[in-house]
Amino acid sequence: MQIEIISYADSQMEYEGYAAFDGSITTRRPGVLVFHAWAGQDDFARVQAEKLATLGYVGFAVDMYGKGRRGNSAQENSALMQPFMQDRAMLLERAKVALNTLQHHPQVDRHRIGAIGFCFGGLCAMDVARAGLEGVRAAVSFHGLLGAPVGVPGGAKPLHTKILALHGWNDPMAKPADVVAWANELTAVGCDWTLEAFGHRGHAFTNPQAAEAANGMQFCELANRRAFAAMEDFLCETLQEKLPSSAAVNMGACATPA
Repeated sequence: MQIEIISYADSQMEYEGYAAFDGSITTRRPGVLVFHAWAGQDDFARVQAEKLATLGYVGFAVDMYGKGRRGNSAQENSALMQPFMQDRAMLLERAKVALNTLQHHPQVDRHRIGAIGFCFGGLCAMDVARAGLEGVRAAVSFHGLLGAPVGVPGGAKPLHTKILALHGWNDPMAKPADVVAWANELTAVGCDWTLEAFGHRGHAFTNPQAAEAANGMQFCELANRRAFAAMEDFLCETLQEKLPSSAAVNMGACATPA
């Protein structure tokens, strides 16, 4: 596995992405953006990029906040995230800079791009999908925020980017009514969307550090395993254009790019 720390920038600031890929593969392959949770790019996001590399992708852990800008408490995390929640156009523009960086990576097929994200990052991945950006074929949200942006121009209709939401049904940040609104929104634009909901699970069920059951945030090994298996299958189908059985996915059938 090869690791690259990639500096990229826009007119606002400099960012630091983290790319991982199998250097023994000589052909271009799909790239997958990994959007971090509310604290900023961290070890968890970077590990996901590395896991994607073992599956035959270029994994790219995005930096939404800027080089060195990270939160160390709930208050700091919220202060970093809230400007994006209030200005979804800014969120999308920041995500586009990361997408452009990944699409110009020499190992990446720019026409086969996916996006995954966790919590706040799930919303980022969803907004990238909503925009219908060229080359973005798939987006996966892990216990992400689901609300549609207000006043942000959408992409082309029908929306061709396929979407998978992996959702804890008891998530206090995306309640059943929010899920229904999300489904209606995507149905109206002709999107091929899939919802996998985990009963009795709340927010952050893939995060081993989540241990606040009273506040609806609790890691669950079973839901975590099922969610990542669903992601592997979904990305294999949408980015590598293969339709493996579950057993084949677990054996790494999609580790070789199409």
